[in-house]
Amino acid sequence: MFADRAKILIKSGKGGDGHVSFRREKYVPDGGPDGGDGGRGGDVYFVVDLGLNTLIDFKHKRKFAATNGADGGKRNCRGKDGDNIYIKVPKGTVVKDAETGKVIVDMSGNCTSQKILTGGKGGNGNQHYATSTMQAPKYAQPGQPAKELEVILELKMIADVGLVGFPSVGKSSFLSKVSNAKPQIADYHFTTLSPNLGVVDMGDGNSFVVADLPGLIEGAADGQGLGLQFLRHIERNKLLLHVLDAASVEGRDPIEDFYLINEELKKYGEKVSSIPQIIVANKIDAIVKDVEPIDIDEDGELIYPEYISPIERIKAEFEPKGYRVFPISTATGEGIKELISYVFKQLQELKKEDVIFESEYDPDVYLAYSEEPYEVYYDAEEDAYVVEGPRIEKMLGYTNLESEKGFQFFQNFMKDNGILEELENLGIKEGDTVRMYGFAFDYYK
Repeated sequence: MFADRAKILIKSGKGGDGHVSFRREKYVPDGGPDGGDGGRGGDVYFVVDLGLNTLIDFKHKRKFAATNGADGGKRNCRGKDGDNIYIKVPKGTVVKDAETGKVIVDMSGNCTSQKILTGGKGGNGNQHYATSTMQAPKYAQPGQPAKELEVILELKMIADVGLVGFPSVGKSSFLSKVSNAKPQIADYHFTTLSPNLGVVDMGDGNSFVVADLPGLIEGAADGQGLGLQFLRHIERNKLLLHVLDAASVEGRDPIEDFYLINEELKKYGEKVSSIPQIIVANKIDAIVKDVEPIDIDEDGELIYPEYISPIERIKAEFEPKGYRVFPISTATGEGIKELISYVFKQLQELKKEDVIFESEYDPDVYLAYSEEPYEVYYDAEEDAYVVEGPRIEKMLGYTNLESEKGFQFFQNFMKDNGILEELENLGIKEGDTVRMYGFAFDYYK
C-alpha cells in the first residue's frame, strides 16, 4: 500500500538532573561536594532508507521519542546519556513543521541523515558550585527539558520526467512500454491511485526515471479528487509529458483537457506550472475518420467538409505556442522511439541538479523546551508579577539564591526560558515586584 503523507510527533530526551551529595569516607574529614552531572538527553534524527518507497509505516506508529539522560550520582558519577532515535524515511521525504508548514529538511540529494531535535543538556552536580565561601553547596542544576514537535512528512518522488493527464489517456500503458515498470493497466474511468516509477534504459549506461502520476481532474489544486496528493509529486520533475487522448475515446476534447490541467498546475504554484512540457498525442491507432456530409451536389453526390485530423488540430493549436507535439500509440508502439529520444536529449540540456527544498525552520533555534506549563501574570491585589508552575518550583528547590553562582544560574534560567521576555511583554518596570513560591524579587534590568 502506498502513502505519501503522514503527521507524527517527535520528542527529544530530557537531560538528567545534577546530583547533590557529599563525600562520606572514613578518615576523610569535611568531605566536599561530589554530586555528579546528569546525562545528556537523546537526539532525534531522520535518516534515508533506500529500501523504503512509502510512508505507510507512519500510519501505524505516530509517536517517536529519544530516551532521557539519567540523573547524576554521588562520587562525581555522571548520569548515562539518553539514546538517540533514528527515524527511517524514503529518499525524497520533506519534513515540515506541522504548525507553520515551513520546511525543516529535505531528505534528498546528498542529505542522508539529519538531526531535527537536540536532547536536553544534563544539569551540573553540586561539585561545580563549591567556592571559598560556599564549601558545601546544597543545590544542583536541573537537566534541560525535552523538546517535542509535530511534523508533517511529505514524500515528493524523485523522477526526471512526470506523466500528467486526465484518467485513462494511456499514461500507465506508456510507462510499461518505455520502462521496466509494470503498472496495472485497464480502460478504467477512474485513475491510478499511487505513483509508479520506471527507469528508461537508453543504452551505454544512460537512463532516466519516469513517474506515472495519478490522473489529474479539474479542481485538483483545490483538493478535489486526489488533489494535492497528486500535485506534490510533480515538484521535483525536470520535464512533464502531457498525455492527451487524441482519439477522444472517452468523449473528451484533448485541447480542452490540456488547458484544464494547466489551469490546475498554475493554481498549485508557479514552480510547478513553469516545468517544461511536451505534448504526447496518444491513441492515434484509434482515430476514426467520421465526417458527416453537409450537402448533396447536382449529381446526387454527398458533399463532405474539409477533413482536419485530430493530430493536425492539436498541432495547429499548440505548436505556434512553442510546444512539441508527438503523435504516438501505446497499443502499436508507433512514435514512441522518436519521443523517448527527444526527451533524453532535452534532459541533457536541462539542469542536472536535483530539485531540493531549502530549509525554512530550525526547531533547535525556534522551538521552546517542552515541559509542564508555567504561568506569568500580574496580580493587581498584591501589586506584583507572579511566576508559577512545576518547572519553576523545581528550579527554586535546587537553587541556592544566597550564593553568587546560584543567583546567576537563576537569572540565566529566567532568560533562557523566556520568562524575562514575558514579564517585559506584560509591562514590568524597574523596581516592580516579582513573586515565586514565597520568594519576592525586585526587577532591575
